Amino acid sequence: MVQPRFVRPTPSSPSSDAGEPNSSNLYVANCGPAVGLSHDAIAAVFAGFGEVKGVYAADESGVRVIVSFADPFSAKAALEALSGRPCPELDGRTLHIRYSVLQLPSQTQVNDSVSVSLADSELNIPGLFLIPDFVTAEEEQQLLAAVDTQPWIGLAKRRVQHYGYEFCYGTRNVDTKKHLGELPSFVSHILERISLFPNLDNDPASLNLDQLTVNEYPSGVGLSPHIDTHSAFEDCIFSLSLAGPCIMEFRRYSVSTWKASPTTDDEKSGNASCIKKALYLPPRSMLLLSGEARYAWNHYIPHHKIDKVKDKVIRRSPRRVSFTFRKVRNHPCRCKYPQYCDSQQQR
Repeated sequence: MVQPRFVRPTPSSPSSDAGEPNSSNLYVANCGPAVGLSHDAIAAVFAGFGEVKGVYAADESGVRVIVSFADPFSAKAALEALSGRPCPELDGRTLHIRYSVLQLPSQTQVNDSVSVSLADSELNIPGLFLIPDFVTAEEEQQLLAAVDTQPWIGLAKRRVQHYGYEFCYGTRNVDTKKHLGELPSFVSHILERISLFPNLDNDPASLNLDQLTVNEYPSGVGLSPHIDTHSAFEDCIFSLSLAGPCIMEFRRYSVSTWKASPTTDDEKSGNASCIKKALYLPPRSMLLLSGEARYAWNHYIPHHKIDKVKDKVIRRSPRRVSFTFRKVRNHPCRCKYPQYCDSQQQR
């Protein structure tokens, strides 16, 4: 069954935080599976205000949900009672609630206006490099088998594993005081091969990679537009694609700024203009984001089951697994892109 899709209203939307609502759906931030609160537990709390038709993931962060009521009056009662206040039944978390609106099917159609490139050179984004066939088919199967013996962490739409340091989705950062240990032995040969990457001219210390996130994406699941937090990681970010292909889109926003609140969406204002470019990531390829590509461009995986590459239609596989390698930063970021930098905007 396909879940309904909702969006948080913009300030000009007929649904707002004040006045008579015209929506039965609430966008609720600061709660969800990523912080240990199941959809059933959330539904049980909100059911005290009226019939709850369902609780849905607002995005893939695991910390934002949509609570859908049978009528708008129940939604209004819940918003007025719970928004901005600690909720004892939900581990004392302070909920941030707004009305949400149902997104019509016509609004969710894939936008194929962005031409997809097959080579990194076609994008002309400084610091972005792609190496096809970085691992062999046999190595790919060995890596997949290795992670499948390890426990997964369930998010709203995908599963993850963390090594070295855990990435905290609520803060978009890592806790440097909580070291999980060395990276697993089954990626040792990948780390050695990364050191031979032909486009590296960075500080060798920044290439002493110590954090790995493994993501498993089911067919049709993507990733919201975002820039990895500057203060969290050093310059180079490497991402190895396994098991299936995808399209990665890159967006350079004209007015994009780093946002301090972890409850805000990664999606940018509809009024912000941006440059869009897209690249096809085949299985077993390694992507490097560095310099401008890492610090100034949002990267995004569209939520598609079918991608159009040139004149060819490519169906995504039932499973795609990515290995993202990074170096945890232990000092403020001093990049050349302050409008996107949390370190420089906190000064």
